[in-house]
Amino acid sequence: MSVTAVIGAQWGDEGKGKFVDILAQEAELVVRFNGGNNAGHTIVNEHGTFKLHLMPSGAFHPNAKCIIGPGVVLDLASFIEELREFDKAGVSFKDRLFISPRCHLIMPYHRALDRLYEQAKGSMSTGTTGRGIGPAYADKAGYNGLRLADMARPSLFTEKLNLQISIKNRLIVALGGEPLDAHQIADEFFGYYSVVQPYIKETFGLLQDALKENRNILLEGAQAVLLDTDWGAYPFVTASTTLVSAATAGAGIPFNAINEVIGVCKAYITRVGNGPMPTELNDTSGEELRRVGMEFGATTGRPRRCGWFDAELVRFTAALNGFTSLALTKLDVLDGFEQIQLSTHYEHKGRLAHYYEGDATFLEECTPIYQTLPGWQQSINQARSWEELPEATRQYIERIEREGGVPVRYIGVGPDRNETIIRP
Repeated sequence: MSVTAVIGAQWGDEGKGKFVDILAQEAELVVRFNGGNNAGHTIVNEHGTFKLHLMPSGAFHPNAKCIIGPGVVLDLASFIEELREFDKAGVSFKDRLFISPRCHLIMPYHRALDRLYEQAKGSMSTGTTGRGIGPAYADKAGYNGLRLADMARPSLFTEKLNLQISIKNRLIVALGGEPLDAHQIADEFFGYYSVVQPYIKETFGLLQDALKENRNILLEGAQAVLLDTDWGAYPFVTASTTLVSAATAGAGIPFNAINEVIGVCKAYITRVGNGPMPTELNDTSGEELRRVGMEFGATTGRPRRCGWFDAELVRFTAALNGFTSLALTKLDVLDGFEQIQLSTHYEHKGRLAHYYEGDATFLEECTPIYQTLPGWQQSINQARSWEELPEATRQYIERIEREGGVPVRYIGVGPDRNETIIRP
């Protein structure tokens, strides 16, 4: 049996979807266990380019069962749009898509409050996607959430919805928004429910049976470690736990069943939204990374902030999650650079410092310490083995391995599934 978890090792947008798609070729179950449609995983294959927000990235493999676990918050309208895109591509989910009835729902008032909270905070805004993720998780923790299971009992769902609308409208109006209509929302959501109902099934038994039968299971994390509510630079984080340990609660699988944890990181680093980013580049190099890497959010379209690879962060996320290997993406974006900077450590007020020593303000005060490495200044897009990579490229990867303390097993040299080197 192999249970593999794929986790974002930086601030998100690392390219996890591509590697889940690759690994799903041998997986029998692919499980999404956290986050909502604020995540965007891009898949490029023979069907085209797909930006998935809720569907597990193993969806294109007909032998893989796709599970959306109870740790995910569902925007039903967004999810149904994804289903339609798959239908256009000729991808069927009959008997292979299972959604936990324990999933909490993202409601229209969550999206409204998300935007209104950000506006009210002004210059101190977090920079959320505005998709209602934070308010939905807040309701989940505050015993005010609505779940898929509630919709199986229409009168119960309607009663709960009416109560929440009466509460939320007071907040919305106080913050300058327009009140919402409970009847309209109920009609809308019962329409959504009729579409997704065939896929709703308790997923715990499916996973437990798969473990007993020694099947290959792939766990797909959303967001990334540095956006975790506890270990990220709070408050510039996401609303869910993004560590590998979240799979225990968010999927329903014991932690000791996971025997491989792959940390996915870019060959440089990006971030969306506000918050500290020590190696951020506000110069022509940053603009070049954004242009060549097409660094615009899959979910929001916002331009991503770009910077050099930060080994201090990857050392931290590797230690916290127990990465067994790294997957390095977008290495080809660095093809045109004559020299490449790699941050190995931080300096804070005259001494060496670690990410975990302080908060967001502390991180803003840290100065990265760089090592300069030679670029390779040639295309690596056609390389399919370690030996085919230029010497300078191999040196760069080996330096990341030394600094991060984890072997780089997977190397992305382009966006397509086959543009990948897998080291033995």
